[in-house]
Amino acid sequence: MPYRVLIIEDEIIAATEMEYVVAEMGHDPVGIAADQKSALALAQRADIALVDLNLRDGPTGIGIGRILAQTHGVTVLFLTANPTQLGDGVPGTIGVMPKPATDRDIREAVDFAIARRVAAEAKRPSRLKLFSWDDASLV
Repeated sequence: MPYRVLIIEDEIIAATEMEYVVAEMGHDPVGIAADQKSALALAQRADIALVDLNLRDGPTGIGIGRILAQTHGVTVLFLTANPTQLGDGVPGTIGVMPKPATDRDIREAVDFAIARRVAAEAKRPSRLKLFSWDDASLV
C-alpha cells in the first residue's frame, strides 16, 4: 500500500532527492515544504513526514513536527544536521536521523516510519536515534 509522504526541507536539492527516493519506493510524495506555513497547508494530505529542523522561516521544524504528530496524526521522523537541537525529542514523534542521509538511510527511515504507523515490528535503522519514550520493544 502506498503511503503519502510529506518532505519538510528547505534545501531544494536534498528535498528533491528525498522526493525521488520516496516515489521510487512506490509511495506518494505529497509535496515539499520549506517553511511552517506550507508544511501545515499540506498536513491533511500526509501519513508520514520527514522533517528538517532549520527551515526557510527559522528553527520551526520542532514545532511543525509536534503539530503534525499531535494534531494531524502524522507519523513524524526528523532528519537534521543538528540532532542535538531535539534534546530528548518531541512527544508523539519517532526519532531523528542525522544528515547527510543517503538514499538507503531515507528508504530505511520511511520503512521504519510505516512499520510504526501500522504497529508492526521493525528493525531500527542503525543511524536512527529513537526518542526516549518510544517503545523500545521495536528496536
